[in-house]
Amino acid sequence: MTEPDFLATTRAFYDAIATDYADRFRGALDTMPTDRAVLGLFAELVRAERPEAKVAELGCGPGWVAGHLHGLGLDACGIDLSPRMVELARAERPEVPFGVGSLLDLPFRDGELTGAVAWYSIIHTPAERLPEVFAEFARVLAPGGRLLLAFQVGDEPLRLEEPFGRPVSLDFRRLRPERVEELARAAGLPVTSRTVREPEGEEKVPQAYLLARKPAA
Repeated sequence: MTEPDFLATTRAFYDAIATDYADRFRGALDTMPTDRAVLGLFAELVRAERPEAKVAELGCGPGWVAGHLHGLGLDACGIDLSPRMVELARAERPEVPFGVGSLLDLPFRDGELTGAVAWYSIIHTPAERLPEVFAEFARVLAPGGRLLLAFQVGDEPLRLEEPFGRPVSLDFRRLRPERVEELARAAGLPVTSRTVREPEGEEKVPQAYLLARKPAA
């Protein structure tokens, strides 16, 4: 099967900027109390569903969120489209397993995960392909499993040209919480919590965090 162009473009972008990105944003989660609180809620809900829960960060970049979840006591792993990002994640978090994978074809068995986190990772998928991504989320989650999504709020995409001086560019698609909730519900993952906070620091737009749950059997 021929790979969609947007996957190749996204992979090339993140392979090119991986080291610069990791150096620039390392430790950023330490300064984001809302983000940590949302991740803590997710971890508590997942543990309540299954104490020995397996969770995955889908689109993990350098693996900071997966590492944070591991630190909260979860059996966490991560996948990313960029081999270079995965290489950095393995080096920074050797205690957490990381692998290369796509949101369109997740490397997990049906119902293998009790929790999944897509932390600013659905933003590079064209709108017409998002239902496929959410169908994959639903497939890999066990009954009662939790999905956490984070994304920028808005209608107009942000295009980054030559970040860190690298000769690459990519669109970052902002999304409306209502639309993401529709996608989750259509995939059989009704949203149980929605949080939107105002921009902080260098952010330009509000940030959204949605929690969804696959109905128990």
